[in-house]
Amino acid sequence: MSYLFLKYLHLLSLVILVGTGLGSAWYKWMGDRSDDLAGIVRINTLVVQADWFFTTPAIILQPLTGLGMVHIQGLPLDSPWIAASLFLYGLAAACWLPVVWLQIRMRDLSRTALATDQRLPERYQSYARYWFWLGVPAFVCMTAIIFLMVFKPDAGLGICRI
Repeated sequence: MSYLFLKYLHLLSLVILVGTGLGSAWYKWMGDRSDDLAGIVRINTLVVQADWFFTTPAIILQPLTGLGMVHIQGLPLDSPWIAASLFLYGLAAACWLPVVWLQIRMRDLSRTALATDQRLPERYQSYARYWFWLGVPAFVCMTAIIFLMVFKPDAGLGICRI
């Protein structure tokens, strides 16, 4: 596979990963603040689907295409910007996995509340808080990775290759 094709897939999956994540987070966060339980159920269902259809494939493609480009260019994995990117990606993934579990639980809790004509339980609100606070470091990690991918800062020199 050519370097340019890998780079295209890498950038496309990055846009999908960050775009879907930020969009889903925005709509879920705003929906959770409404009193529209049917709307909350729809949003939760769509957020879970978006994670499976868009985010998961992008999460898989990111390291595969990135490591493919590193291999083609003959760059060592211990290059500071590559090592930092891999560490941050692992940290973001460690936040994302419980977020997926929380989203599925919140979807199920909201469906049950709607079906039984009940209010959302306090557990839903607790899950929503964990979901939000796990999303913050994951998003910060991804924006830091974007910086590292674009500027590839050299270790200790204070110089960025553009």
